[in-house]
Amino acid sequence: MAVAMGFCSPTTTCIGRPRTGIFLNAGHPGRSRVRLPGRCVGFPMVVYSADTLTASSQHGEDKKDAIRGKEEEVDLKSWMHRHGLPPCRVMLKERPSPDGKHKPIKYVAASEDLQPGDVAFSIPNSLIVTLERVLGNETIAELLTTNKLSELACLALYLMYEKKQGNQSFWRPFIRELDRQRGRGQLAVESPLLWSSEELKYFTGSPMKEIMLERNSGIKREYEELDTVWFMAGSLFKQYPYDIPTEAFPFEIFKQAFVAVQSCVVHLQNVNLARRFALVPLGPPLLSYKSNCKAMLKAVGDSVQLEVDREYKAGEPIVVWCGPQPNARLLLNYGFVDEDNPHDRLIVEVSLDTKDPLYQDKRIIAQRNGKLSVQTFNIYIGREKEAVLDMLPYLRLAYVSDPSEMQSVLSSQGPVCPVSPCTERAVLDQLSRYFRERLAGYPTTASEDEIVLADPTTNPKRQVATQLVLIEKKMLNSCLAAVYEIIDQLPDLAVTPCPSPYSPILK
Repeated sequence: MAVAMGFCSPTTTCIGRPRTGIFLNAGHPGRSRVRLPGRCVGFPMVVYSADTLTASSQHGEDKKDAIRGKEEEVDLKSWMHRHGLPPCRVMLKERPSPDGKHKPIKYVAASEDLQPGDVAFSIPNSLIVTLERVLGNETIAELLTTNKLSELACLALYLMYEKKQGNQSFWRPFIRELDRQRGRGQLAVESPLLWSSEELKYFTGSPMKEIMLERNSGIKREYEELDTVWFMAGSLFKQYPYDIPTEAFPFEIFKQAFVAVQSCVVHLQNVNLARRFALVPLGPPLLSYKSNCKAMLKAVGDSVQLEVDREYKAGEPIVVWCGPQPNARLLLNYGFVDEDNPHDRLIVEVSLDTKDPLYQDKRIIAQRNGKLSVQTFNIYIGREKEAVLDMLPYLRLAYVSDPSEMQSVLSSQGPVCPVSPCTERAVLDQLSRYFRERLAGYPTTASEDEIVLADPTTNPKRQVATQLVLIEKKMLNSCLAAVYEIIDQLPDLAVTPCPSPYSPILK
């Protein structure tokens, strides 16, 4: 009996934090603040425009705030109104931190009833931090971000230097608010990048651990390139009498600042490269993210506006769309998991065995059908069976071992080639074994996770981690159920799977 093969077609990825906040005031203890020779500090590649934050005369009034001293802490929204924020329809409220160890979490709420299409606020560009405004030169900004440094690294460095300015910084109220939030989302959870090694054990069995290692390595590479900003944009740092970045800030401090910026940066659409990532006061993390929301912060003329997409009663927290991100990224970037996230997904990597004598032929067939020799398959939540059916043709191709059959596939004008019943069973058995092994890698069962989530004393970090792994387990179980369903539809369940010396590699 021959089984159709879809090209063969189917038959039917905590570090200790300083008490002073994310953006530490001091660098390495004991180091003197010696300025480098003129060329390093004053290399004049940037010529400031009148709009540049660090040189703008429009911010002169804030020096008066600095003179008042630390005893008078200006409220963020009041500070924004003082510097150009027009009347808006939101207010800042706060809720207590669940563990009671940190300051309350602030959030943006409607100050009056709102209807879909209403503009909640419109923030002028003078109160928004972008690379174009920080560096004062779009060309330099684009050069930095298209070479080795990301926008987030440059923005984090800028705010770290600004915090060193203390009361002299125009951005003090905004930075103070970022310190209060400590990179936490509205569930009061920091990015797992800042969790302790003991807390990271909550992710045992989850691909989240590998994702975090990759991100951490990326942040480390960014840190090692920070001095590039100093040398390429020397005029920016002329006002800062401190060491070059890697001398002024240890990696741990930069990492904390990077995570804080990561949690609040907004990706603006339809703007130039140097403005696409922005830090927007009243934006996240003061705004809550929601995966099924349509409201977005948008660049409109000389401001960034928020037009709501639903009704709000006065006092209700306002939510915005976070983009099509899976829960692992939401937790890594913003410290929360969205159980209603339609964009959540798991990844299965399947690769052809390079030792297979038929490897080159299989690679050609895979490419002919839009696949690679190492192919990534996305398993989207609610569409697990669809993902399994998408993987089967590739797996069947990998199991072909007869050169004559391989020639038949190569010469085929259509997407169908013969697969024996025993090969089909071997493919399905390998796939089911893969999903069972992934599930076995978790130290807890789904039932035990449900108990943890139902316990009101569960700490917030464990709660969000358990939410994440429970959703992963449900998706893997759905995949396994789909494989079993296909097996049950085979005409002869007694068929013994064919052994294959070059079966595909699943990760």
